[in-house]
Parts: sequence; structure tokens; C-alpha cells
Amino acid sequence: MSFDILVALATFTFVASLTPGPNNVMLLASGVNYGFWRSLPHVAGIVFGFTFMIGCIAFGLGEILERAPVIYTGLKIAGATYLVYLAWRIATSGKADEKTTKGRPFTFLEASAFQWVNPKAWVMAVTAVAVYADPENYTVTASLVVLFFLFASLTSTLSWCGFGVVLREWLSDPKRLRIFNILMALLLIASLWPMLR
Repeated sequence: MSFDILVALATFTFVASLTPGPNNVMLLASGVNYGFWRSLPHVAGIVFGFTFMIGCIAFGLGEILERAPVIYTGLKIAGATYLVYLAWRIATSGKADEKTTKGRPFTFLEASAFQWVNPKAWVMAVTAVAVYADPENYTVTASLVVLFFLFASLTSTLSWCGFGVVLREWLSDPKRLRIFNILMALLLIASLWPMLR
């Protein structure tokens, strides 16, 4: 893989990972509602789950999806349905220290499993493997795609969660927090549009 291609891959992975999408919106909300430390299992689950998923796509699953597009369509529909449910959870969550709160941050396993129904994750993974994995040196270049996404995902998740923590004090007012949670829920639903067209 040439230096120019490596730069293009790095740019793609970091831009794709840092732009708003379901994972980032949920981590922003988690940072606000639950703080940094309680959100770390969510962060770790995204990083592990997405890295594992892109590895699976790069080394076999992508070909299956190409031959059976109905599976990919089914995953997109399941992902959209689940995202609407998650948006409702975010919109109705309250301050983490309220005795009446029913909310909690995602666990490691929930965040890992979510990657398999996350439409943005699928689009990013399939696109990256198709564009940057060179058939003539497939194992090395596909491994680089996975490795670059590992670092980009780690950077992105920590950044979005940290930004939520920064906003936490300002959003300690229940009215502001309510507006913020509703806005995050709407952004989560809006993130479906580019993936489902």
C-alpha cells in the first residue's frame, strides 16, 4: 500500500469515525447522563465490536453479503428499528443520580452487539474494505483497514464521550437536560437517513 493510499485510508477512517452517527450520539448522551467512568464499558464495547465486525467483513462476511443482499437489507431494517428504540430510551432518560431514573449506560456486550445492527457501521466497514483492501495484497491491506479503524474508533469514542462529560455540568439543569436528551434522540433518528436511502 503506497503512502498516498495510507493517508487516504487514515483520512477516511478518522473522518468516518468522528462524524455524528448512532455510536457518537449515544456516547455524547451517555457522557452527559452517566459520566466518563460509567460510560467506559460502552466505549470499549463499540471499539471491540466494530473492530471485530470489520475484521469479519474483511475476511469472509463481505463476500456472503455480496451474494445475499437480502441479509444486508434485513440488518439495515433491524438496525433502524433498534435505533428508534434507543432514541426513545435517550429521550426519556433523566439525570443518572436521580433516585427515580430507570436509565443506565450501555454495557460492553450491548455496545459490541449493537455494531451488528448499526447502519453507519455497516456502510463504513463495507466501503472501507471495498475501496482500500487491495486484491493483490489482500491480507496485509485488509489488516491495515481493520487496524486503522481500531485507532480511529478509539479516538472517536473517547472524544465524543469526553465532550458529553464537558457538557454535564451545564446540563445539570433538568430542563436543559431534557431538551438535550430529546435533541440527541432526534439526531439519532436523523442519522438513519443517509444509511437507509
